[in-house]
Formats: sequence, C-alpha cells, structure tokens
Amino acid sequence: MVSRIIPVKTFDLVIFGGTGDLARRKILPGLFRRFLSGQMDSESRIIGVARQNLDCRAYRSVIREAILENDSGARDKIQCLEAFLTLVSYNSIDAESESGWDNMACKMRDGTIHAYYFSVGPSLFDNIAGRLHRHGLVHEDVRIVVEKPFGHDWKSACALNRTLARHFHEHQIFRIDHYLGKETVQNLMALRFGNLLFEPLWNSKYVDHIQITVAESVGVGGRGDYYDQTGAMRDMVQNHIMQLLCMIAMEPPAKYDPNSMRDEKLKVIRCLDPVTRNDLVRGQYEKSAISGGYLDEAGKSGSTTESFIALKARISNWRWAGTPIYIRTGKRLKDRASEIAVVFKQTPHSIFAAGSGRHGNILAIKLQPNEGIELEVTIKEPGPGGMRLIEVPLDMTFADALGPSDIDNPDAYERLVMDVIRGDQTLFMRGDEVEAAWEWTDKVVSEWENMNEKPLPYSSGSSGPDDSLMLMHRDGRKWREIRA
Repeated sequence: MVSRIIPVKTFDLVIFGGTGDLARRKILPGLFRRFLSGQMDSESRIIGVARQNLDCRAYRSVIREAILENDSGARDKIQCLEAFLTLVSYNSIDAESESGWDNMACKMRDGTIHAYYFSVGPSLFDNIAGRLHRHGLVHEDVRIVVEKPFGHDWKSACALNRTLARHFHEHQIFRIDHYLGKETVQNLMALRFGNLLFEPLWNSKYVDHIQITVAESVGVGGRGDYYDQTGAMRDMVQNHIMQLLCMIAMEPPAKYDPNSMRDEKLKVIRCLDPVTRNDLVRGQYEKSAISGGYLDEAGKSGSTTESFIALKARISNWRWAGTPIYIRTGKRLKDRASEIAVVFKQTPHSIFAAGSGRHGNILAIKLQPNEGIELEVTIKEPGPGGMRLIEVPLDMTFADALGPSDIDNPDAYERLVMDVIRGDQTLFMRGDEVEAAWEWTDKVVSEWENMNEKPLPYSSGSSGPDDSLMLMHRDGRKWREIRA
C-alpha cells in the first residue's frame, strides 16, 4: 500500500517542558519520524524550552539519546537523526520570570507558522500565555497545544478556559487527547459514516449494549502523587473514555469539519444521564505475589482514591434511549487492552432447534495493543452432527491488512502535532466540550462522595472487583474477556 504524505508548511514549534518526559518519549521522537517521512521540511525549527541551564549542544545530546531510546529504528538512520537535530535548538526560560523571553523571540521567524506546545502543568498556562503576549510572540496565525489534565473539576476547567481566552481565540487553542489520534478511532468515523452496512443498525433498535474497556496492566508507578489526586474517573473517564463514547454515539455531522464534529460530540455529553449509586463500582488493587498494592506504590496510606472504575451510562436521546453503555477502566488488570464493543441484539426469532445456540453479532474496535476492527458473525460449526452454531471473527488487524507500522503510519502524537501545524482542530476538544464533560463527571464523583465508601479491593492481574461483574450480570449480560 502506498501512503500519501502531505507536507505541512514551514513552522517554528516551541515546546515548553522541552526536557520533560512527554517531550522526550513522544513529541520529539514523533517529529523525527515526520521528518523522515518528508512531512516536516528541513526549513522548520523546533525550540525546546525549560528551566535547566543547557546550551544547544547539550540539549541536542539529550534529544539524541531520547530518540534512540524511544524509536527502535533510529539507530539505522543516524545520518538522518543528525540532520534532524540541526533543526533543534534550546532556550532556558523560567515560566514564572521574565528572563530568556526576548532571546526566544529573536529565534521566531516571520513568515512561518508559530506553534507553542504547553507540555507543562496547568498552573503555568497563565504565566506562559501572558508572557508570550507581553513579548510580542502572539499573532493571528499562532497555535497553542495544551495537555491534560485540563482542570480537576468543572470549576477549574472553566477557570482555565477563561485564562486561555484572555490571550487566544478558541480557534488557536488545541486541547490534545492522544486517543483521538489513534488510527482505529478515526477509522470508526469511516466505518460508521462511509459504509451503508452499519449506520442503519447504529441505534437502540438493533444495538443491545456497548462496552468500552481501557485496561492497564501497570500500576501507578512514579505517578503516585499525581494519580492520587485524580483517580481513574478523572484520569481516564472524563477525557479519553468520554471522547470514545462521543465518537461511538454521536449523530452524523453535516460535514467532516472541526465545528460540525465537535457540535455532535457536545450533544452526546449533554444527553448523558447522571450515574446512580447502583450503576457505579470503584476499586483499588491490593498487594499480591506479583506486585505491590496501590497504597504501597502510591505511598498514600489509607487513600480512598480509586484505581478502577466501572459504571453504566445512559444517553437520553432518540438514537440511544434504552441502550446502556458499560464503561470500565483500571490499573493492574489482567492485560493491557483497550476496545469498544458494539453488541447487537439477537435475531427476533430463531429457526434453529433448541440447543443449536443463539448468538449475537459483535463489532469490536480494538485500540491497543494491536489496532484493528473485528466483526463476530454466526456460522454453522463445520462437520456432521446437525446445525450447530458458532461465532467466528472477521478480523482486520491493521498491521496485517495494511502492513507494519512505519514512518508512513504515524502514531497518535505524530498525527496530532501535524494537525496543529495545519490548523485542523477536528481531533481536538473545544472548550465547551471540556466543560460539559467535567460537569457530568463532577456529578458522578459527588455520587460516591455522598456514599462515603472505600473502593473495593481487587487482586492485581484480575479483571477488577467482583461487583463490576455483577454490574453486567444483573442485566443478563457479561463483560468481554480482557485480552491483549
């Protein structure tokens, strides 16, 4: 398959937090791969910004090691890597002081796209945005990228939106969620709206329920302090999973453009019912033979923060009334696996004899570790012995169908950063969308705070607390097996 690479215009990209983990693991290795593909030209410039007192040579050395560590193919392309590093420079700036800003301003060129990546905590957004303005670094064609967490609740998200709105227009703000950059998530749009096969069935008349699972096998690791202030609900459901829910449930937009897409996602969020106590399960992983418990790893004795959450959501609109959406996410689970499963209803009448089995179709959109789409269909089991029905998958794993991932198949961060340069906000969250997601999330959090109950313990390497299984069983349904 020949991939079409469309080059972006020449740009100057400033990465605040340029020595941080995200810049070293994702942003700069991703830009290197876009450079290899020819999408990023040799005239573009990348400026790393951080407090450390480094010179350009020392910073390039840091980035060289980061790319070699995080891109397995980079060692075979050393000459290309050295060429890429000539585009990288460094500027020492303390975001809370005035020093270094004029020096950075001298590096920004006229006639190029200017993008500022805020790979820092939200507490620094106002300082950075204000100083960009005061030093003449903001104009109409400027874009800024902001990372989650975009607020801790509805009130703080509104405050952050007001902060950024003092300095930038909404069309200049790119709130990034890397889940929306995944190939499979975008293919979900093509699958739904580019094929007549599925869209007529995409409603409560034919869909029994939807499952969204984001399972992680790792614990909180070195993020204990941050994670204990957020938990699974704020860390995963409010942003990543909410976006997946919107993509699966939204109405067809009038056209594929940023505002049309985000208008429809916002409608979904506003149609979400509050989650009741009976439809909510929180858990926290315990110490086991294979790993430490949450309290040990987070270093928070007596913490009631959840590392697992399962809930049943309902969307009160004509398309989805009566079709529940089951959500679960957690750490230290059986496998690292993320998928959306659309479970269709069984046929209204079976012509086959009792005992032959009755099976429903399932469309599974797999996000990680192997992206792809799988459709389970019912066929006759081969061999003699009568009409016995079994389920078989029609599997399209992208790596098998389209070839292995390489420089022509960018990962989520690569794609999204290039969209920033193009000024395409389709895969980014709008301010009102973020606020609506927090408004719903706050109600869920308030529900369990009123319950005043500790999260349920579950064993590391399991599928979560037993009560999460009952969340499905009492409705006559069951979770799909967590598997990589």
